[in-house]
Amino acid sequence: MKLYNIKDHSEVVNFAQAVRQGLGRDQGLFFPSEIRPLSNIDELLKMDLVTRSEKVLRNFLGDDELADLSGVLRRAFTFPAPLVKVSENTYALELFHGPTLAFKDFGGRFMAQALQAVSEGQHITILTATSGDTGAAVAHAFYGIEGIDVVILYPKGKISNLQEKLFCTLGGNIRTVAINGTFDDCQALVKKAFDDEELKKAIGLNSANSINISRLLAQVCYYFEAYAQLPEDKRGNVVVSVPSGNFGDITAGLLARACGLPIKRFVISTNANDTVPRYLASGKWEPRETVPTLSNAMDVSRPNNWPRVEELFRVMGWSLSDLAYGAMNDDETRDAMRRLYKLGYVGEPHGTIAWSLLQDNLADGETGIFLCTAAPAKFKENVDQILGTDIPLPEALASRADLKVLSDNFDPDWNVLRNYLMK
Repeated sequence: MKLYNIKDHSEVVNFAQAVRQGLGRDQGLFFPSEIRPLSNIDELLKMDLVTRSEKVLRNFLGDDELADLSGVLRRAFTFPAPLVKVSENTYALELFHGPTLAFKDFGGRFMAQALQAVSEGQHITILTATSGDTGAAVAHAFYGIEGIDVVILYPKGKISNLQEKLFCTLGGNIRTVAINGTFDDCQALVKKAFDDEELKKAIGLNSANSINISRLLAQVCYYFEAYAQLPEDKRGNVVVSVPSGNFGDITAGLLARACGLPIKRFVISTNANDTVPRYLASGKWEPRETVPTLSNAMDVSRPNNWPRVEELFRVMGWSLSDLAYGAMNDDETRDAMRRLYKLGYVGEPHGTIAWSLLQDNLADGETGIFLCTAAPAKFKENVDQILGTDIPLPEALASRADLKVLSDNFDPDWNVLRNYLMK
């Protein structure tokens, strides 16, 4: 597999290099040089998740990369992604049945296995930013792996208490830092680190955000899994609504479509941090200051993966005007959670936004799928208050709820972070 740097097309790497390197020159994202359509979609849909995922990813990787792809997937995808019927033509794709109860378990665990396979014995330091769920998925995926250290930055006070407990209580090769700022501040520090050649070489720097191509490719697989679970008479006009923060998830879905998965269209669903919906409406890229919301994992004003979306549309000859989109504030989110609950489905803020905006964009004769990216229990305090419920804590959360948070804390100061990383 060859990938090029979107900002510098002369920088071309293979999959192993892209996984080890994370970002290209000038903080450029890597993008596949070739996107080949899959010719046997109907046969793929009959396979189990791991078998099908191997076929889908081999289509990207070719025969020469990641020889033990089957083993990597068997070790990474050890949990289901069930499609649950919510109403007559609407289904929830539940991506929260992994060890950290969020969709990022798919990408995080696949990346950990892939990176270990291509690291060639070199010491690696993973530096990543999280707005809530990435941190837990990455921390648990890499916890205890020899030769790999992990440093996770997150905005202090802007993720839920249970989200924080899930990944900030591990210790060992996992270090966590609460930054006095926003997720965009954390993300800016990660990008700054990748511009420091001396630092990169000294600590073997890599990132586990969805900027890493391995995480992105893993996410392509569950779109095929969702489609495979639909009744055959519902597969004709499928619309998928994706809760979007850093835009890795929607990028993966669009890549699945580029490979031939017959999804009619996508709905970009955001909260008040609505840079992309405003851009699609006006043609002007005008990020505002990030505001905290109930759907904190989507509190991103400068989404890293948006350049990949635009590159894919350019390569495929698609028009951005074909994307549906919408944004919701917290009051609208609360109201939508109550409406969804009346249908018998407990939704947390992110998935509920995707459900509500799907309803706004679903026409007669169409089947809708909305992505549920995290378990409601990860947002128990808000969910219980809004819905008047008392949802039980899964063991993954209950076992960590009373543990001490081990995070360090400092301002978004590059020099402070650099010294911290060099220790």
